[in-house]
Amino acid sequence: MVHNGSQTSKEEIAATGQLLARPTQPTAAGAVGLHPLELDGKRDGFLYVPNSYRPEQPAPLVLMLHGAGGSAEGGLQPFQHLADQSDIILLAIDSRYKTWDMIISHYGPDIAFMDRALTQTFSRYAIDPSRLAIGGFSDGASYALSVGISNGNLFTHVIAFSPGFIRPTRYQGAPRLFVSHGKWDTVLSIDRCSRRIVPQLQQAGYDLRYQEFNGTHIIPGSIAREALNWLTE
Repeated sequence: MVHNGSQTSKEEIAATGQLLARPTQPTAAGAVGLHPLELDGKRDGFLYVPNSYRPEQPAPLVLMLHGAGGSAEGGLQPFQHLADQSDIILLAIDSRYKTWDMIISHYGPDIAFMDRALTQTFSRYAIDPSRLAIGGFSDGASYALSVGISNGNLFTHVIAFSPGFIRPTRYQGAPRLFVSHGKWDTVLSIDRCSRRIVPQLQQAGYDLRYQEFNGTHIIPGSIAREALNWLTE
């Protein structure tokens, strides 16, 4: 059997959780507004570009990851109105399966799709490499922390709303971290999750902002706003 060496190499890289996409000079003109990625017919994603975007002024970008059983649309919804206020581009993708690959078994398909989505976005929009974040909620928060820490040479910021755990493949770079968790969360207990994760990350030397709030397994509007303000401060 003849294998495609290039394809095998990409699969092997994706299995390590490594992303290859990097911000670059756009080669095509991207439009403002909400757009489907059109990279997959079934499980795809969306890009939201605020009306304030100008190619000559690189914009911050947040890659948002939904919770288990969710979708890119749900991952985008809590932040779309805030993006206009903060001049932030939002990229949200669907997981290949019900939740993110590493949570089910191991890194691979979601990393490969994430790389494609980032590469396409970087080819059409000027992105500020000093304000490049990955964020998520619940399972998406666990995945964002793990992928963000593993790719700290790409992501400068990581936003985790109610994470359950971290499983990076390596510790790379020094991304700044934002973590929030509801004190009354019955889905992912704050005592078992963030109150264990946060001290580990602080001891590892990360610049970390942690917010506990009086609430359940949700993203309060005030916390979402604080996270995006933190990214652009």
